[in-house]
Amino acid sequence: MSQDDVDVVRDQFAATNERDFQRAMSYYAEDVELVVHPDAFLDAGTFRGRETVGEYFGNWLSTFAPGYRFDITEARDLGGVVLLVASHHGRGRTSGAEVHGQTAYLYKVRGGKIARAELYPDRAAALRAAGLRG
Repeated sequence: MSQDDVDVVRDQFAATNERDFQRAMSYYAEDVELVVHPDAFLDAGTFRGRETVGEYFGNWLSTFAPGYRFDITEARDLGGVVLLVASHHGRGRTSGAEVHGQTAYLYKVRGGKIARAELYPDRAAALRAAGLRG
């Protein structure tokens, strides 16, 4: 892991906030694995391959109105994985209701591409998964 790996993850979030979905997905390896833990989102499961992961994220983001964004509150190397914590806020596309929350992620980066992403409901859960105390 290096600062470059942390930057890959930060850049992917920046592209997502800019709604440049093609660029956001270009940060993922072809054989990426996404693990969404049950307490993190309704559509929990394991998703494999860039196309499948892209469909998952595309479907998820389509439920929110333009302007929905992620603000990174923490991004750092934990020695083998990148921890990223982000608040997210905006409006639902259909209801217009204000939506906000915080999610934590663990990323493995290989060769400058995200090879694995794990989504957790909060920072403490991600740290426990990484073998650290929250």
